[in-house]
Amino acid sequence: MESSNKPIRKLTLFLIVGILSLLIGLFFSYTAFTSVSAADGLAGMYILLGLIPVVLIIIIDRICVWKFGARKVNKVQFYITGILVFLFIMNWIRLQLQ
Repeated sequence: MESSNKPIRKLTLFLIVGILSLLIGLFFSYTAFTSVSAADGLAGMYILLGLIPVVLIIIIDRICVWKFGARKVNKVQFYITGILVFLFIMNWIRLQLQ
């Protein structure tokens, strides 16, 4: 019973978001590549180039989980995500006050 629960404990926020963005990005890039126009083909290439940082973040995430453990890495990732959300909210408030 413990072996089936072990892979779930190794999941992190950036891994889940990274895999979802890879799947969505590959889907949209495939649909853009199979389109008729050249502009859509270029958009598909840009989407594929945008997936390179996502793959790098997933690799760095896995290295950190291997080195420090999933619980500590998740804690840091939630802090990073919380700070980014806070900055977006502060920027939105700043733009509303202009």
